[in-house]
Amino acid sequence: MAPSFLQAIAVSKTYPGTQASGIKKTDLTISQGKITAIIGESGSGKSTLLKMLFGLLSPDAGEVKFKGERIWGPAEKLIPGHDAMKMVTQQTDDLNLFAKVWDNIYSLLPHTDLKADQEKTSKMLGQLKMTGITDKRVADLSGGEKQRVAIARALITSPEILLLDEPFNQVDTSFREGLQHDIRQIVKDTGLTVIIVSHDPAEVLSMADELLVLKEGEILESGGPKELYQNPKHLYTARLLTNCTVLTNEEAKVCGLKTKAAHVVIYPEWIETVKTWTNNDWEIKQILFKGCYEDLLLEHKGITIRVLNDQFGKYAEGNKVNLKLNKWLEY
Repeated sequence: MAPSFLQAIAVSKTYPGTQASGIKKTDLTISQGKITAIIGESGSGKSTLLKMLFGLLSPDAGEVKFKGERIWGPAEKLIPGHDAMKMVTQQTDDLNLFAKVWDNIYSLLPHTDLKADQEKTSKMLGQLKMTGITDKRVADLSGGEKQRVAIARALITSPEILLLDEPFNQVDTSFREGLQHDIRQIVKDTGLTVIIVSHDPAEVLSMADELLVLKEGEILESGGPKELYQNPKHLYTARLLTNCTVLTNEEAKVCGLKTKAAHVVIYPEWIETVKTWTNNDWEIKQILFKGCYEDLLLEHKGITIRVLNDQFGKYAEGNKVNLKLNKWLEY
């Protein structure tokens, strides 16, 4: 039986302090040729887990294996990090600011075959939509362009795994979506394996093949983005993946929901606003423009519910409506 591609076996890492942090005893397997996103609240252990997978951190217990062989940590390896992997963070400190984009990427190749190295550099620039900035100095680039250079530098040596630690934090939305699409295409074309740490729901839902949900150093649940979004097993996951409304049992009863659950979760897109002859009890307190849709914040008896509306101009603040609820989750 072939060994797992990348596997953590009973790994843990604890940081000293009054508040427990790090990773509790954890097992996980990363699929080859897929994009796996690690998500969780700040302090849940996302970056710690990523660094242990790469070999930048040694676990207190357990081990990480790549293709059946143990990954050595910084205490055992002179230059930390596995040779078959590359990591990119939101920092771009390792770029040569005063060299051109081409030189930043080309310089990492061995130069044993200059023609092949030039072709490889040109191909990488094309894959990441960077042909227009080839001759620019890195110092003159935007944050999004610098991030593309950092990713190109990581990919030019053909690693088997690319690790991304909050890589798009400082990238404008217009650059972000294009960069995510280009990385997905590279994964499809080359079989590259990507592990990404992110706090942005939109980012991981559109980019990842698999989600790992971390809470207080433990994997709470895992699955495909669509599966976890539609039917999260835990309230924590629902809150991570969408700007949902969470009602207590008493609040749910006020809204006409009969439930024994402690909490009810309602996504904005699961509610319809309707005008009826009676029971128009919900007042539109605020309308938030979101581009291709609006968020309506409705209030009734001190309870606020968020509703998605794509019919611009249909409502004004102060209007009263009734609500039709199509789906909810119970926890």
